[in-house]
Amino acid sequence: MRIPCVDAGLISPLVQLLNSKDQEVLLQTGRALGNICYDSHEGRSAVDQAGGAQIVIDHLRSLCSLTDPANEKLLTVFCGMLMNYSNENDSLQAQLINMGVIPTLVKLLGIHCQNAALTEMCLVAFGNLAELESSKEQFASTNIAEELVKLFKKQIEHDKREMIFEVLAPLAENDAIKLQLVEAGLVECLLEIVQQKVDSDKEDDITELKTGSDLMVLLLLGDESMQKLFEGGKGSVFQRVLSWIPSNNHQLQLAGALAIANFARNDGNCIHMVDNGIVEKLMDLLDRHVEDGNVTVQHAALSALRNLAIPVINKAKMLSAGVTETVLKFLKSEMPPVQFKLLGTLRMLIDAQEAAEQLGKNVKLVERLVEWCEAKDHAGVMGESNRLLSALIRHSKSKDVIKTIVQSGGIKHLVTMATSEHVIMQNEALVALALIAALELGTAEKDLESAKLVQILHRLLADERSAPEIKYNSMVLICALMGSESLHKEVQDLAFLDVVSKLRSHENKSVAQQASLTEQRLTVES
Repeated sequence: MRIPCVDAGLISPLVQLLNSKDQEVLLQTGRALGNICYDSHEGRSAVDQAGGAQIVIDHLRSLCSLTDPANEKLLTVFCGMLMNYSNENDSLQAQLINMGVIPTLVKLLGIHCQNAALTEMCLVAFGNLAELESSKEQFASTNIAEELVKLFKKQIEHDKREMIFEVLAPLAENDAIKLQLVEAGLVECLLEIVQQKVDSDKEDDITELKTGSDLMVLLLLGDESMQKLFEGGKGSVFQRVLSWIPSNNHQLQLAGALAIANFARNDGNCIHMVDNGIVEKLMDLLDRHVEDGNVTVQHAALSALRNLAIPVINKAKMLSAGVTETVLKFLKSEMPPVQFKLLGTLRMLIDAQEAAEQLGKNVKLVERLVEWCEAKDHAGVMGESNRLLSALIRHSKSKDVIKTIVQSGGIKHLVTMATSEHVIMQNEALVALALIAALELGTAEKDLESAKLVQILHRLLADERSAPEIKYNSMVLICALMGSESLHKEVQDLAFLDVVSKLRSHENKSVAQQASLTEQRLTVES
């Protein structure tokens, strides 16, 4: 029936009827247009061309404050018509946003929150519009947070709360709205839900516990909202979240660990938390998940430890608390997200020479790193494994560590890492390789040769796109390789002098100076 209505040219006259002063005419016209727009591209397009949406929004605006039953019925029909008009159509939703529908609907919700049908219409409309990024700024300029929290507090039924959650989740992705929701008291509501539902085994309660705790974690992703809830580590919200970690409920353990990872986004918070025993709580949690553990909890707890290990002052404290021993229990994990966080945590902790040496001589760890350096399906794991191998050498400067890495087959991966598209990784690889050449060239010689290191260095020096630090460290490495007869011969065969002499006039002083030194060395030893 919808397309025949369009073909018969009925839409434009119907839209004209929206200008009527008769409430019954408006009501029936709104229903008719809502039906025509329902799941019909042609119907929507015709209403759009006739300017129907703008007229309906103008009506919503002018009728918004009237609370008599007949008016509320009309408002409900108009909201339903706009939903049918724009449902699952981004361009029509964007058009409604540009017409200013959001402030109008928020005002509507505030005035008519006692009317269940109208409230439900507003919530469904918000849920659709909130998915669009362009809506967030308009929502943030209204008092939507206050209205939703007020409404949430009144709801007892699971389905109604679920509807509000469906609006809150996309809105809470915006940092300004996160802060508004925190200030409107949403966190206290969520903590109450967690407390009420934690021991229940009803499906609805389990769902609500998950949704509530997930939303809590999402609110902590905003810097301002997170800091407001942290309150220097004294905040009641922070304290409640801490109590989730030793819980027996996996969802709460997960949310607690993710919340700590989010609180641990600046040095001050990290230092406070480490000084107040968070590390031990997280280690206890991980110990409970070693055998057949919950992967999401493992990942979250390792994320938190990694973030806590960023401030220099925390590293020694975390090492002496035994974090590396706890983390190494997950070496056998076959789950890439867990592997990735495990590697990141270890890399953050080994700035100290002693720790790097201890880990670098751990054959099981080094063998696993070499294995993960080939995890081509998981670029993050592969990259972190390479970076950790390099860090073990750079921070330990230990012959024993280098021997362990050579024996485990790690050299070829460090050479490949020197060709990475990321300058920081190239640099880390070149510095590690220069230490290998300076401390254990004899042991690594064959592996460096078969990995074609000299050819790679020639390419890096000849490539105009190579960063200055890459050129500098490549030349330092060339000089260090001269101590090996076979590698020295390769350097001579590739006519390095031509490439290096050109770099003497490089705009970077360090590169130009190193080029002069390298040229002298190559000339003397040619």
